[in-house]
Amino acid sequence: MGIHIAVCVKRTPSSASVAIDGNGQIQTAGLPHGINPFDEYAVEEALRIKEKIEGSKVTILSAGAAESEEVVKAALALGADEGIVVCDPAFDGSDTMATSLILGKAIEKLGDVKLVLFGKQTNDGESGHMTALVGARLGRPSVSAVRKVVESTEDAITVERAMDDGADTLKLALPAVVGVSKEINEPRLPSLKGKMKAKKAVIAKWSAADIGADAALIGKDGSPTSVVKMEPVPSRGAGTVIAGETPEDLAKNLVEKLKETKFI
Repeated sequence: MGIHIAVCVKRTPSSASVAIDGNGQIQTAGLPHGINPFDEYAVEEALRIKEKIEGSKVTILSAGAAESEEVVKAALALGADEGIVVCDPAFDGSDTMATSLILGKAIEKLGDVKLVLFGKQTNDGESGHMTALVGARLGRPSVSAVRKVVESTEDAITVERAMDDGADTLKLALPAVVGVSKEINEPRLPSLKGKMKAKKAVIAKWSAADIGADAALIGKDGSPTSVVKMEPVPSRGAGTVIAGETPEDLAKNLVEKLKETKFI
């Protein structure tokens, strides 16, 4: 019978050199774009689950500009079955809350999706919010930072989630929403056959009206938050070297240095 898996992907800058202008806004015009690197691991895991559970289907979903079709096709070239781009000028300026509504509505429109996969975060906004937000929108259990899928069936998925002090093993009844980390797998490369198939694929385009999104809850005006300003991460200083001939001397000198800097 199989399960229907939806993987949400985003088109982001391929370059790590993203400039911030004098107004504190990211400048991406003219930069090469591609599939968000973190999303590649979600696509790969979806394909692995599809291969394990006979009859399963993988749909790639992207919310953004019409150009997002290129990243959807990149995922189709790897072995996904179909792709959809949710695009509408009304979405412009949407924050993570509004975007989660857009994705949630699109997933509901698909109808029979039992598992939704996300990458850990995006390489532009880096919020890492979407797994939990979409899970809440859909009223489904969700878990982030998943580093291993222990078992997947048509009714449940068992995952290993990374924690500060080790890992948790969790079993979620389907339908569910899962966010995966880079440790989970090694993404495959597309085959020539896959590339040719993706090139010919027709990608559906859904508007705000198609998914039934309330205009008052999307776009800049429908977003409860806004990014006021961004700044580059400051360069790290040289640090302080604590000297000492014995462990006792090192400990004593460390305590003295902490006292000097008023940490203790």
